[in-house]
Amino acid sequence: MSLKTRITEDMKTAMKARESARLGAIRLLLAAIKQKEVDERGELDDAAVVAVIEKLTKQRKDSVTQYEAAGRQELADAEKFEIAVLAAYLPEKMSAADTAAAVAAAVAETGAAGPADMGRLMAVLKPRLAGKADMAEVSKLVKAALAG
Repeated sequence: MSLKTRITEDMKTAMKARESARLGAIRLLLAAIKQKEVDERGELDDAAVVAVIEKLTKQRKDSVTQYEAAGRQELADAEKFEIAVLAAYLPEKMSAADTAAAVAAAVAETGAAGPADMGRLMAVLKPRLAGKADMAEVSKLVKAALAG
């Protein structure tokens, strides 16, 4: 079952169970997926759906930070709930050791030697680790590997 199909089925389940908050979050996700399909004029595969989910999750995290800074805890809690709903559709995250091993393997594979090779190395790592690891953390590991 594709990820998009699973999300649609979960929407139907949430409707039947009358879970309005969960239903709202899933509908926002499906709307974002549909918008991306319209923009790209084609059906999204699971990797593209994961990218949409990650983008929405990042937006929600930014909103939580802003709401908490403004003292609007009820809005921050609503965003945190949506983050939890979205997280259920993301693949399991890699451990720090696995991420470091993937970076080391990519360095060996590409023969990257210095900071000038960072773009080439990230281009190799991004498709492999997207959705499985925090790309900001991967970037830090790559910088450290190329500097040392």
